[in-house]
Amino acid sequence: MSFGARLSELGIELPEVAAPLASYIPAKRSGNYVYTSGQLPLVGGELIASGKVGAEVDEATAQECARVCILNALAAVAAVIGGLDNIRSIVKVVGFVASDPSFSGQPAVINGASDLLGEIFGDAGSHARSAVGVSVLPKDAPVEIEMIVEVAD
Repeated sequence: MSFGARLSELGIELPEVAAPLASYIPAKRSGNYVYTSGQLPLVGGELIASGKVGAEVDEATAQECARVCILNALAAVAAVIGGLDNIRSIVKVVGFVASDPSFSGQPAVINGASDLLGEIFGDAGSHARSAVGVSVLPKDAPVEIEMIVEVAD
């Protein structure tokens, strides 16, 4: 089954590529790798939540934000390579979580993205990962995610 078909089976549609907020592009291919810029939990150009995780944003909402971020990242990759079916492997995911100083559940938040990648890509979705707590993200987003993907020639 193709990855595009798997998305349809899961009832997921890739969003339009989010417009950059500054001087960068959403994704860039170099050889057999595509690197994405940080993606926010934007739907229709609007954040689905804002604030710090552990204060204004609960963990479940933050996990949903991570899912939206990874879908936005996949949309950026798909735009560069003409769809998802040329993906060989998800190599690395880096998740940033705007955290209340007392919150230490960043890995559980980014599981929202990692688990979705596993659902879509199976073994090809296994990846290295970092989940980092930060004091603030652009637009007061609770989560930002970037990724590196290996693609076919």
